[in-house]
Amino acid sequence: MSVDLRTSYLGLALAHPIVASASPLTGSIDSLKRLQDAGIAAVVLPSLFEEQIEHEEMATHDLLLAGAELSPEARGFFPEPQQYGTGPDRYLKLIEDAKKALAVPVIASLNGHTPGGWTGIARRLEQAGADAIELNVYFLAADLEDTSAAVEARYVELVESVTRQVSIPVAVKVSPYFSAMANMAARLARAGARGLVLFNRFLQPDILLDELAVAPRLVLSTSDELRLALRWIAILRGRIDASLAATGGAHTADDVLKLLLAGADCVMVASCLLRNGPAYAGELVRGVQAWMAEREYESVAQMKGSLSQQSCPDPDAFERANYMKALTSYTSAFV
Repeated sequence: MSVDLRTSYLGLALAHPIVASASPLTGSIDSLKRLQDAGIAAVVLPSLFEEQIEHEEMATHDLLLAGAELSPEARGFFPEPQQYGTGPDRYLKLIEDAKKALAVPVIASLNGHTPGGWTGIARRLEQAGADAIELNVYFLAADLEDTSAAVEARYVELVESVTRQVSIPVAVKVSPYFSAMANMAARLARAGARGLVLFNRFLQPDILLDELAVAPRLVLSTSDELRLALRWIAILRGRIDASLAATGGAHTADDVLKLLLAGADCVMVASCLLRNGPAYAGELVRGVQAWMAEREYESVAQMKGSLSQQSCPDPDAFERANYMKALTSYTSAFV
């Protein structure tokens, strides 16, 4: 039986729902080609960070002004920092080269946390050929003066700042730590986000006992982590005007299938490719196709969202009732 695996994400036509998320594997043309050869449907390039943009531009600016106090009127002859070839130029070159080398959509990634002039780089990402932009808002509200309303307003302002500057679609990669996730998702969509990537996986610090020091620690995801995205994608499916992408925890074809049934338009993978290599993308695609053919699904479009909260025979399964059932039914050798 022939299965139609095509899907649409951010208005982009994808051959199937499996996308390479931002990782070291998407940072070079060689590995991007290997991902495409393995059958990946689209790629998200590694993030260009707010700090990189601002640091490079200010460093250039400071260098140009060195000694300018000797002739103050000379300041007016210096071009603005954005007219010089600073750090972002390397990223723009990666986009240009990727678009030449690949036939699949290329999604650029911007990572930031404060509103400001750095978001102007979005226009240059579009000009370099990016098919879409993933705005990765990585912000930890650790200040005691930060309120939930202020944090949410910052997210909305960032999204509006980027989407105002480009005509290509913008997806927002968000954290799961909002007290009213459904409302926030709707606000981001109204602010111009064409898609949501659920969820941003914050890196947690570790303590090194021998050195008595705090250090960042990168731990690859496991399949156990996908249920957070699965729940919220199922809840949001059909309720907001935005594409939904799942990220964090998809390692097997079964994981991908669960997220599609919940309502994901695409599933982004990174850890499983880092563990198994780019060729593993093809194994995921074949696994999804085989399962669908065995159960006589004709297309991803037919299957997608069939177990979302709106379509599920037991919609309470995604909310409090499921929490109570799980706690009261658990057993072990000691209970």
